[in-house]
Amino acid sequence: MTEVYKILIGGRWEKTAELLEVTNKYSGEVIGSVPLADKKTFEEAIKSAQDGFSLISGMPAHQRSKILQKTSEGIEAHKDELTRTIAIEAGKAWKHAKAEVERAVQTFKFASEEAKSIHGETVPLDAAVGGEKRMGFYLRFPVGLVGAITPFNFPLNLVAHKVAPAIAAGCAVVLKPASLTPITSLKLGQIMMEAGLPDGALNIIIGSGSTVGNWLVLDERIAMITFTGSPPVGRNIKEKSGLKKVTLELGSNSACIIDESADLSLAIPRCIIGSFAYAGQVCISVQRIYIHRKIFDEFAQRFLDRTKDLKLGDPLDPQTDVGPMITEEDAQRTESWVNEAVSGGAKILIGGKREKNFYYPTVLTNVKPEMKVMVKEIFAPVVCFVPFDNFEEAVRMVDDSIYGLQAGVYTSDIEKAFQAIKGIKVGGVIVNDVPTYRADQMPYGGVKESGIGREGLKYAIEEMTDIKMVVFNLQK
Repeated sequence: MTEVYKILIGGRWEKTAELLEVTNKYSGEVIGSVPLADKKTFEEAIKSAQDGFSLISGMPAHQRSKILQKTSEGIEAHKDELTRTIAIEAGKAWKHAKAEVERAVQTFKFASEEAKSIHGETVPLDAAVGGEKRMGFYLRFPVGLVGAITPFNFPLNLVAHKVAPAIAAGCAVVLKPASLTPITSLKLGQIMMEAGLPDGALNIIIGSGSTVGNWLVLDERIAMITFTGSPPVGRNIKEKSGLKKVTLELGSNSACIIDESADLSLAIPRCIIGSFAYAGQVCISVQRIYIHRKIFDEFAQRFLDRTKDLKLGDPLDPQTDVGPMITEEDAQRTESWVNEAVSGGAKILIGGKREKNFYYPTVLTNVKPEMKVMVKEIFAPVVCFVPFDNFEEAVRMVDDSIYGLQAGVYTSDIEKAFQAIKGIKVGGVIVNDVPTYRADQMPYGGVKESGIGREGLKYAIEEMTDIKMVVFNLQK
């Protein structure tokens, strides 16, 4: 018997008429069933969120902070259970699932601290003619109801990055987790309720993007949509969302430059993790590596030698480095893109093999800039090696992308580091590390087709609050 879960509405755990089966991404076995929301369920969630907003927005900051701190502690207390759930339903290797849980502990802790620091500032009105004898300041107020739509690849920490700042700001949330990985979110909901979250402040409903996702985007009672996913869906959300606030964390084909002065003993192991962790299903995975021609052969050989040692297998095995992709269809798409590149002249240095929903870590060379494996987000354990002769050329090639999330550059030359910082239009440049690096309190987000807005607790709270200006006329 598999467990039948319930969804969270207004502080109650509810059933619905229709169930969705959730599978173990390694074995394919059904591990549980979750209720699918219909329009009636959705309406109940919205009304509950309205009630919850009146409670959470009126709560003193120190109380919201305490709830978030207790949530952080609750995640820590359930670390093994949450790690196992992520490994099973997302197919994420145990070591990476555990790291995600540990990050979520920090994310809620950071949110707890930021909840006590939401403030405005004074405005010197007498700097303007006509502003004499006036005092001005602004305050921040919660936007209202937040619709959060989250992806499968970080079913705990990317949920945390939407729910935690919303609660810190005093907003109520209607959360739609990914249908492939909903159980982790439901367990987080239980932890948050036990931490003292008011009824209705968090509502979790499950369904497809075409139903629940679309209802959230179109509903005028929702003040803000925060979404992580693909650029086409993000574009659709922006077009349909009207005057709602929108934060979109979208895709990338993230690149890394390996300058001739780079420390390869530092760069190679990090590039391997950046390329293949969670089977490359991370929006800031390393997809393109530009390597100075003088060190190209050495970098490639050492990279391949270490890649050969990666262990593929059951995510529950602590020794596993690379687990399955989320679906067999995604692995088949990856196989198709690689085969298309090879037919166009690309060369496989390692990998290029699929077994059901496993795709082996793959390195390609002789790639052309217009190939799908270069210009689109492959979201798979595939990385392309490209040689360059001068640093300016490498910067130009990295920047030649429809995406702009993060980029990495390995160099011992500070001038080249700043050349990359200035020359690559992205949301973040990571010097002497891979673009896959993210600290949960830093501003995180992209430009171009990688999205709009920023996450990271302080910055997400700014997105989830409205400025209200106050002016006192002191003239008698």
